[in-house]
Amino acid sequence: MFVSESLGINEKNELTIGGISTVELAKKYGTPLYVMDEDGIRRNCRIYKEAISKYYGGRGLIVYASKAFSSLEMMRIVQSEGLGVDVVSGGELYTALKAGVDSEKICFHGNFKTDEELIMAVENNVGRVVVDNLYELFRLNDFAKEKGKIVNILFRIKPGIEAHTHEFISTGQIDSKFGVALETGEAMDFVKTALELSNVKLVGIHCHIGSQIFELEPFRKAAEVMLSFIGDVLDKFGYKINELNLGGGYGVMYTKEDDPVKYDEYIKKVSEVITELSEKRGIERPFILMEPGRSIVATEGITLYTVGPIKEIPNVRKYVAVDGGMGDNPRYILYGAKYWPIVANRVVSGTEEVVTIAGRCCESGDLLAKDVKLGEVKEGDILAILSTGAYNYSMSSNYNRIPRPAVVMVKNGESRIIVMRETYEDIIRNDL
Repeated sequence: MFVSESLGINEKNELTIGGISTVELAKKYGTPLYVMDEDGIRRNCRIYKEAISKYYGGRGLIVYASKAFSSLEMMRIVQSEGLGVDVVSGGELYTALKAGVDSEKICFHGNFKTDEELIMAVENNVGRVVVDNLYELFRLNDFAKEKGKIVNILFRIKPGIEAHTHEFISTGQIDSKFGVALETGEAMDFVKTALELSNVKLVGIHCHIGSQIFELEPFRKAAEVMLSFIGDVLDKFGYKINELNLGGGYGVMYTKEDDPVKYDEYIKKVSEVITELSEKRGIERPFILMEPGRSIVATEGITLYTVGPIKEIPNVRKYVAVDGGMGDNPRYILYGAKYWPIVANRVVSGTEEVVTIAGRCCESGDLLAKDVKLGEVKEGDILAILSTGAYNYSMSSNYNRIPRPAVVMVKNGESRIIVMRETYEDIIRNDL
């Protein structure tokens, strides 16, 4: 069993993705190489969209969190599947707009949007701006007034939910740089202020409790807290909040030990809470938005490398070096992220050993996997790291002035480049 049904093994004992040999892809496009399966991405989009229809009567919108992986082609795919897009910067917004995404289905997030970005959102009629703080609220209102527009806003709430995840990607607790707190009364004060402004319209509230979460209960609890707040706002101000955005954060399978919840189960369980509490509080069920990102693309992407020198330090460690590293996958050095490596040209070898996969950057911490089991590996082999479709290309860098790899999309036995490999000329393009 692999992390995705997009992966398989052919008669040559080679790893395949979308039915195509990864060895052939490495020969054709070179390594390092990001490879993504379009059918798998579309399949995940549809799971979420169908769940909204099944469990919530279609009164909702799935908004792809593009920070996981953003490119023109990726935006075209989610647009064609009927999803909206979540952006957190002018660059992500620009990409979505250039790809033809309907601006009404864009949510613009971020704890510090620049003036340029807020103006860009107003001018392009972004459907929802998720406001993080009062400073941003006043600036957005001023820019909207200058343009003669009224902007739909949600504001981000910290629901006080602790989720079991890495501290750097846990965002729902009170000690977070994101949003406003419930416990202090800050959230209710925000509502009062927003209702007094002329060029913003408070249509909803938003929360996001963290990422890579494998439990249902934190999401149920978040929905409960947010619904209660919607009821409290109605009681205090007589104002109806119509939309509830519950963010994303659904866990995916990176290694054999991971046991993610089926994606549609999140929507099923949350819808039960929302329906029950709406009836108790006597409020209309809000329009629901959810923002999966990682769970749409992570397992549908892999990265291919060529194995270089292998160094064995007796009684210490065996290092297997590859032609990529923290420049194309910084998640190990950031989070200690764990991955599933496979020798792509010899998937089943009959033997396994413990190795550490080292990147080529001049940092001792530049590793892709530490002390992991790997089949027989030799210099010149093709190594695949699974579940790299999210937060690998999008967080990549030119550290050591190494060009970023190409991104290839596979579908129906065919492959195509959707992001070109960078060249040395690209590296110095902005130098003076």
